[in-house]
Amino acid sequence: MNWIILIIAGLFEVGFTTCLGKAKESSGAIMYLWYGGFIISLFVSMALLIKATQTLPLGTAYAIWTGIGAVGTVLMGIIFFKEPADFWRVFFIFTLIASIVGLKVVSSH
Repeated sequence: MNWIILIIAGLFEVGFTTCLGKAKESSGAIMYLWYGGFIISLFVSMALLIKATQTLPLGTAYAIWTGIGAVGTVLMGIIFFKEPADFWRVFFIFTLIASIVGLKVVSSH
């Protein structure tokens, strides 16, 4: 169950970085709504990470949480913020995904 919580925490990390990017593009009241989403997503992500690390190894959990966030944030940047999707970016996204899967495989929990 804590692996699922950790994955959800990583997805909320993607949420807070996406909200930060959208706030940067916005102005007025909409900007503050995006910042509100950032704060809520940040709080939920951290709370779930804390919960997951109560039973999962801290180093593994943190690496997976940041990996999910990094991969998700890069993908959101490519999809929503028109960031480049060149060969090397995609290649290193896949190596990061392989590392996340590898950490899960070798974890004892």
